[in-house]
Amino acid sequence: MDGTLTRAVHDFDAIRCSLGLPAGLPILESLSALPEAEASLKWQQLEEIELELSKTATASDGAAQLLELLSQRGVRLGIVTRNSFENVVVSLRAAGLNQYFPHDCVSTRDNAKPKPDPDGLQRLIELFGHRPEEVAMVGDYLFDLECGRRAGACTVHYAADDSRAWPDVTDLRIRSFAELMPYLQ
Repeated sequence: MDGTLTRAVHDFDAIRCSLGLPAGLPILESLSALPEAEASLKWQQLEEIELELSKTATASDGAAQLLELLSQRGVRLGIVTRNSFENVVVSLRAAGLNQYFPHDCVSTRDNAKPKPDPDGLQRLIELFGHRPEEVAMVGDYLFDLECGRRAGACTVHYAADDSRAWPDVTDLRIRSFAELMPYLQ
């Protein structure tokens, strides 16, 4: 969701620093490795940071148009995110995209193992009644692509520039949602 459907605003290094977590390591895994008493406070702090960011979410260029087209075609849409459910709801509302995602079509860290584990995507594939190869996982980060690959889905790397690339887990790379449109024909 963040960095794909909505514009990327998270400064993960700053979040790690404010939580006193090691630089360069995934936040959720770092929190999970802490003793329970210490982790509890830091989870709460993370929720507060993320909620503030969620309130200012804006849709990525072309996201609303793509979702509308897919919705009109009857394509089932879902979200797989490392975020919390509350933050997803707030972000989608702020970005004007909430009408495309029924609550049962949102896999978060609250109801699935976080990406890159394929648990959340597998849950959606089962819910939609599809085979994995009929599904596309679109994301801006390695964990999205690894999740999709592990679930057996097509992986689409959404990246506006060439600063990061993971060709081993990417089936298609796009710089904008407009580039995805011809593949939907």
